[in-house]
Amino acid sequence: MPPFDTILAVVLAGFALSATPGPSMLYVLSRTVGQDRAAGFASAFGLALGGMALAVATAAGLAALFEKVTWIVPALRYLGSAYLIWLGVGMIRDARAEAQADLEVSAVTQKPFRAIVWQGVLVELMNPKTVLFFALFLPPFVTMGEADGSVALQFLILGALVPLTAIPSDMLVVLMGSKMAGAINQRRQLREGMAWAGGLMLIAIALNLHFGFI
Repeated sequence: MPPFDTILAVVLAGFALSATPGPSMLYVLSRTVGQDRAAGFASAFGLALGGMALAVATAAGLAALFEKVTWIVPALRYLGSAYLIWLGVGMIRDARAEAQADLEVSAVTQKPFRAIVWQGVLVELMNPKTVLFFALFLPPFVTMGEADGSVALQFLILGALVPLTAIPSDMLVVLMGSKMAGAINQRRQLREGMAWAGGLMLIAIALNLHFGFI
């Protein structure tokens, strides 16, 4: 079992990324507005299932790699923390431009709920940025000590937290529906502030991995 401070860091990073408008939020919003709330919930459920599948695949693949190639542990720790800093800097750099851009909902084809869930799974699995995120985000938080449990279990628990942290924001998108796009477009300063806060949080988490501020 990962220590509490590690779990908290992963949860905070997940919230920071899921709370800012992105492809997943737009997908759920498009389904909600273009079809109905039930379709929005189905799309969010599909995204969560896809994230869980990635968590399992990451746990199986990276855990085996960690056990066979010991030097890759510190290497991925630095690479992963650098990736977090890169994400944070990117959020801050693009904060103003993203806040000024209108959030537009795409038209969707009406689909049965089973097809929407499956589509959500595929959207998550086929997104190269999501796969890269799991591969680089999780390793810095995993330790090889026996006190924290097996490496595979740590990867599985921390990986599962990533899609779980997106559920609250997805549910809010579904419940607000078309009002969400209007609210986001009208509150541009809030969007910019959220991007800054999220970016700074990711950078702080990455630095804390090496300097142990907290």
